[in-house]
Amino acid sequence: MTDSSGSGDSVDVAFVGRANIDLTIHVPHRARPGRTAIGSPLTANAGGKSLNQAIAAARHGGRATLIANVGTDAWGHQITTALTEAGVDTRHVQLVPDATTAAAIIEVTPDGESYITLALSPATELTTGDIHRAAAGLGAEAVIVQLDLPPEPVTALLSHRRAPIIIGNLVPHPDLDPTTLAKLDVLVVNQHEAAAILRTTAGNPLDAAVALQRLGPRTVVVTAGPNGAAFTHPHGCATVPAPAVPVIDTTGAGDAFLGCLAPDLARHTPLHDAITTAVHAGSHIVGHSGAHTPTHRIL
Repeated sequence: MTDSSGSGDSVDVAFVGRANIDLTIHVPHRARPGRTAIGSPLTANAGGKSLNQAIAAARHGGRATLIANVGTDAWGHQITTALTEAGVDTRHVQLVPDATTAAAIIEVTPDGESYITLALSPATELTTGDIHRAAAGLGAEAVIVQLDLPPEPVTALLSHRRAPIIIGNLVPHPDLDPTTLAKLDVLVVNQHEAAAILRTTAGNPLDAAVALQRLGPRTVVVTAGPNGAAFTHPHGCATVPAPAVPVIDTTGAGDAFLGCLAPDLARHTPLHDAITTAVHAGSHIVGHSGAHTPTHRIL
């Protein structure tokens, strides 16, 4: 494992999930069958849901750590360098020998919409053993876990609480026991993910939040892009509008939202205030290209 300069294992937020390289190209339109679309020069940056969230949390002033695996290839070292430069604790980022780091292929169209295909690296997927090793002695006020990970490490994490606040993100893996959602303090998904979980079409985000809460999580937050976010918790529900902003690239907007929300919840910021700040963080990032940092061209 790489080692950060931070002292002790105590952090505000621990992010559990994947780190990969984002291979991004801006295109005038997506390629049609049998045709070729000419796009911008390719860029390669550290990415992945949990990595993006950890960097956003660190830039929001939170003490963040990432629990993820990468390969010992050039991409893996690029990822650990990016995390260190962003101030994220990397002691639980494991470099897996002879493994290829995962990559995401991202096409961004002129309206700022991003189309993402993730090329997984089976050798770097988190295991139950990884979770037990990382969690031993880890002190965190909040833990955020990607629910689309293989079910075994997610179940291990949710079965052995090591933080006051457990937050789940993304559509659960199809093999994850649905009853495990009841172990979440907070579920955060976008309106399309909410529709996938509920097996319906995307509709009113507040209605979706209420329906998802019936599956067990105490609090549910559903983000809705330019329409802000909706949430419900044991004491009520509400919506938070988003500011009107020009859109260049929506990649990472949801990660900026959660990366901002998590440390605020860890600091016991009132939920409505935390969501309002997070909505503005998500709105801010869509005004430039990339998930969190200036991009670098591949020469």
